Amino acid sequence: CNQGKPQVNYKEAITKTVENWREVYKKQTGGRGKFADIIVTVGPKDEDYKDGDLQFVNEVSGGHIPKEFIPSVQKGFQDSMKNGVLGGFPMTGLKVVLTDGSFHPVDSDQISFELAAHAAFKNVCQKAGPVLMEPIMKVEVVTPEENMGDVIGDLNKRRGLVQGMDEARSGARIVKAMVPLAEMFGYVTALRTITSGRATSSMEYDHHAPLSASLQAQVLEELKK
Repeated sequence: CNQGKPQVNYKEAITKTVENWREVYKKQTGGRGKFADIIVTVGPKDEDYKDGDLQFVNEVSGGHIPKEFIPSVQKGFQDSMKNGVLGGFPMTGLKVVLTDGSFHPVDSDQISFELAAHAAFKNVCQKAGPVLMEPIMKVEVVTPEENMGDVIGDLNKRRGLVQGMDEARSGARIVKAMVPLAEMFGYVTALRTITSGRATSSMEYDHHAPLSASLQAQVLEELKK
């Protein structure tokens, strides 16, 4: 049994678009070499794109890259997204437009184009404003009215955003908030202390949101330890 602090499931995303990035993969050995040349535009995926985390668009024309090598470029980016450029967290919401490139009739193969895509991912994403994304939880607290102020105050301290309040049939108050998961460890115990055990809470995952620059630096610093 390995015991340790719970880990937050961070993700990574990019915030800017880098246009017409050229990546050439070239390796010369004794015999046949390796060669692939791709030009890509990389940025955040379109908001209305719902079909996975990678939006891949092929705009190569005129046979500059043979059709059988195009899926290798897509696979290279898809595989690279498992490890982002900031802390190795999964990358989310990437749009890659393959616009052009070239190949060598002897040295080019599928692996060469896949490796060119791996290198392009690493180089482009570092220049595209990478950010860490943290999970945000939808939290509901049912509390007696006299403890409501303390409950809201505590949620605010946890970087929570109170979104509304309802009244339960029993007369208790229901506080609804969005709170980062990183701030919710040990919450049940804290809530019990604040309300003398009279409040209950529930939470579920809602979405990922970017971390502030200072918190991002803190998380990345912790990873190095």
